[in-house]
Amino acid sequence: MNKIYKVLTTATILAMAALPAAANAQDAPPASVHTGQGSIVNQAKKSVPGTMGYITEYVNDKTGKWITVTGRGLGATDQQEIKLSISKDTKIIDAKGNKVQLQTIVDKNKAIKAFYGPNITKSLPAQGSALTIIVQDKDFAGIDGTIAEVTKQGILVEGTNLYNDSEETILLHLDPKATIINTDGSKLNAGGLEAGMSIRAFYGPYVALSMPPQSSTNYIRVQAQAEEPVQEEPAGTNGIITDKTDNKITVMGQALEAGGVNYVILTVDENTEIVDAKGKPLTAEALKADLRIEAYYSQVMTLIYPARTHADKIVVSETTAPKIEGTVAASDRTTKDQLYINVGSDQSTENDVILNVTEDTQVIAGLSTESELKPGAKVVAYHSPIMTKSIPAITSAEVIIVQSGQ
Repeated sequence: MNKIYKVLTTATILAMAALPAAANAQDAPPASVHTGQGSIVNQAKKSVPGTMGYITEYVNDKTGKWITVTGRGLGATDQQEIKLSISKDTKIIDAKGNKVQLQTIVDKNKAIKAFYGPNITKSLPAQGSALTIIVQDKDFAGIDGTIAEVTKQGILVEGTNLYNDSEETILLHLDPKATIINTDGSKLNAGGLEAGMSIRAFYGPYVALSMPPQSSTNYIRVQAQAEEPVQEEPAGTNGIITDKTDNKITVMGQALEAGGVNYVILTVDENTEIVDAKGKPLTAEALKADLRIEAYYSQVMTLIYPARTHADKIVVSETTAPKIEGTVAASDRTTKDQLYINVGSDQSTENDVILNVTEDTQVIAGLSTESELKPGAKVVAYHSPIMTKSIPAITSAEVIIVQSGQ
């Protein structure tokens, strides 16, 4: 994206080093931020992570509303780039607290401070949920590059403009109060800057059209040596389709090690890859209740219960999951890790089942407001296909859905 900067004559160059910090947009006065939890936190003493920069990507489609913010972390450990989901609870305001439309920020290419929850993915870029977005009054620029020379005037940096990808060389005068962050997150003195260091620096809003161009900076971050990007492993759930309605399936089971949840509602559309256990393509009609599947999806999803997101890939097992419905009953035939289920909630005991409950068993509140398995609770249970031939039969519970309490 192209930025327009105010231009200074050469006569003003020497005065730039003496500019107060407030003249730089990256030092806009701290604003109060609502955390979404009933408390007001001053940004200078913020308790939530944040990133200051520009929106470099904006998505608003059936998958949701997303922005990618590229810039610098407001704290030493905050993200320089992050992808954030925008919900109806995201507060979007200007520095005076007035509401602002996100589309206006995108159209006018305004700088922002974005605050987000601490639960973010380990992907590159990290992903999370936006809590508050504050529009900034001043513009600035950024450069990713290498210090070519350190002089009394400042540092000569050669690199790429962070926001328009153009190659540039610029002489940056260090503000006396410049923040310089080392690779380990510690603060570095200006004397610690050396030729050959890789840095990310922010400057402006004023740039002098000298040779090379010159500006003032009050924030520099020393970059570590480039590493191979970490490929994000997809989140997912290994479980059972407990319901299918229109283009949505409800999946309950075990979250994958890479991430995911044990209870999720997934949207299935033409962009969802559906295959069987051997990799053969299937249609959405193959997805039916009680099927075992592995579902893969993005690590970012709606912050409601159950979680909701789009299914990227679904692998359908060749077997269905056996299911029983009944009432938890007291019995002297069970141990503390077992449940006696009166299947059909009737007077017959021939079809009753004893369920082994392990740490892998998912117990989920369905129509009930609680998930405690007490005698009298009505449940739907999916279990292992392996059962004893005893009466009652004994098997291991995989998912237990509590339909109603005692």
